[in-house]
Amino acid sequence: MPAATRVRWAMIAVTSVALAATGCSSSKSSSSGGGSGGGVVKAWWGDPQNPLEPANTNEVNGGAVENMIFAGLVQYDPKTSAASNANADSITSSDQQNWTVTLKPGWKFSDGTAVTAKSYVDAWNYGALSTNKQVNASFFQYIQGYNDVAPASGSPTAQTMSGLKVVNDNTFTVALSQKFSTWPQTLGYNAYYPLPASFFSDHAGYLNKPIGNGPYMIQSYTRSQQMQLVPNPDYSGTNKPKNGGINLIVYTDPNAAYSDLQSGALDIDNTLSTTAIKTLASGPSGGRFINTPAGIIQTISFPLYQSNWNTDNAKLVRQGISMAIDRPTIVKNIFTNTRTPATDWTAPVLGATGGFKDGLCGDLCTYNPTKAKQLIDQGGGIPGGQLTISYNADGGHKDWVDATCNSINQVLGNNNACVGNPIGTFADFRNQVTGKKMTGAFRTGWQMDYPLIQDFLQPVYTTAGSSNDSHYSNPQFDAQVNKANAEPDQATSVSDFQDAERMLITDVPAIPLWYQNGTVAWSSRVSNVMLDPFSVPVYTEVTVS
Repeated sequence: MPAATRVRWAMIAVTSVALAATGCSSSKSSSSGGGSGGGVVKAWWGDPQNPLEPANTNEVNGGAVENMIFAGLVQYDPKTSAASNANADSITSSDQQNWTVTLKPGWKFSDGTAVTAKSYVDAWNYGALSTNKQVNASFFQYIQGYNDVAPASGSPTAQTMSGLKVVNDNTFTVALSQKFSTWPQTLGYNAYYPLPASFFSDHAGYLNKPIGNGPYMIQSYTRSQQMQLVPNPDYSGTNKPKNGGINLIVYTDPNAAYSDLQSGALDIDNTLSTTAIKTLASGPSGGRFINTPAGIIQTISFPLYQSNWNTDNAKLVRQGISMAIDRPTIVKNIFTNTRTPATDWTAPVLGATGGFKDGLCGDLCTYNPTKAKQLIDQGGGIPGGQLTISYNADGGHKDWVDATCNSINQVLGNNNACVGNPIGTFADFRNQVTGKKMTGAFRTGWQMDYPLIQDFLQPVYTTAGSSNDSHYSNPQFDAQVNKANAEPDQATSVSDFQDAERMLITDVPAIPLWYQNGTVAWSSRVSNVMLDPFSVPVYTEVTVS
């Protein structure tokens, strides 16, 4: 999409926050449609890392399902990413710190039980409580009482957060620990979804067949094979499915998925290999291929929990490794107009208003072989003598990892200075990352949860952030993020976040590589396929011929 559209996404997002904060809008997504058709869509999928609990999912495969079976307080427009109320009727505050949330009445979960204020309060308290070990717990850190249920050390002194209060079936209040002007816009993320009472009374039953309040419900689920979703007749929102259901089929090889797409055994493939993309971009695709900018950045992270990677000398080495990567050449040779060399830690789709700043990374993201080798040598060389870049083998990453290592090896004059390290499936790989088992560098990527610079920084780089895979910890960075969140003026808040981002230039917990486009191809059997700004197919809109 053109650059003007990217800027528009960010500008509309700012407007939506102002409307939500004043309670003057209950606008609906423009993607509403009629009743479901009879055809079932067969779509690519990968095993999620964790069971499908909203506060325990922070990766794309699980998130894609949760966004189909749940609806939150807020939803994001699939074309513009603008936030609007979904299950919320209003989210209001007079001081940007104490909020009142009112629900639209009549909403139900797919088991027929009512969605109430308690559904949200109980879900959020569960997600925050440290003994439940939910990966998205830190998303609740600004609610008063969070430190009591999730202390930095030791056991919780409370089971629920004092900042959450149920007023009646359709109203609850939220007291934050500081002003947070854009808080309403974050509430479309899956961590904030409600949970049915059965989640707590029969947890094992829920995990076997999750229950939500979204446009689809799960009919069957066989891990590592497939999940069958059908339209939820109790869904009260605007995004009614235009098909008879979605069959998500697990693939461990992107080439196998593309072969099935070509043969008609698969309808939607959004994990296209670089070879498939080159074929689709240069050959006839029948117009059934999309390649568009998305809110995604790819990075290489370092295990700062390993002592040899967490020294002042190692910091110099990380800086040197970044300068040893020839991003423009790799993008040109490996990818086909689907990547853009990164110059900051966000994504261009945010636009300047939303926080993207072209060139913020400066020299760190600029190929400079001489300076790169100087810094690596000055830092005492690569810890352990060899840089390994780990990646999930089922995601089509081998070509770019090999090219990245080749670039580093040429700079250091050593063909074995850097090697790729493939690891089984995405779930296997993520389990090693979150289990702090990495000893060298590893691929990471960030797909935005909501269109704010805050989302690219806070979950990924603040101490104990939900997706802080490197386990980077800088009190000054954390304080600057808190300052930015508390700023009511959008432009000033963005500037404050960028000041925090500049600290990453020196500390380098992760190296920005490139911004990633969203790509998807589909069979002649389906129509009306589109990608949202998060690069996920808008499944509800797909029709079957």
